[in-house]
Amino acid sequence: MVTAQIKKLEAAKARLAFLQKSVATHLQKELAGLPAAYGFGSVREFTAAVASAAGGRKKGRTGGGRKAAGAKPRRKRAVITDATRAAVKKLTEAGKTGAQISKAVGISLPSVQNIKKALGLVKARK
Repeated sequence: MVTAQIKKLEAAKARLAFLQKSVATHLQKELAGLPAAYGFGSVREFTAAVASAAGGRKKGRTGGGRKAAGAKPRRKRAVITDATRAAVKKLTEAGKTGAQISKAVGISLPSVQNIKKALGLVKARK
């Protein structure tokens, strides 16, 4: 009884492997015919047209890439100077929150936290 089931399983595996190979072959032929089907002379022209329609180059090459709809542009990297550190220290001593300081000085909240830590203005956790 178990032997018959094992034989059925092996037959099903063989059929699955055949179907996978058949689908892969059919897909390869279909993909190879796409440029000609859309009137392009070469695969390079076709991929350039697809990339253009998708919004340009890939992200990794130029640092660009598509942005989500409504996404804010990236801020420029802040330069932390001694004056910035002094302003953070002054505002911290005045009792301002990290968010208030980051808006006032024009740097990110993590940068404010890093400066406060470097200046010893935060209490250590216990």
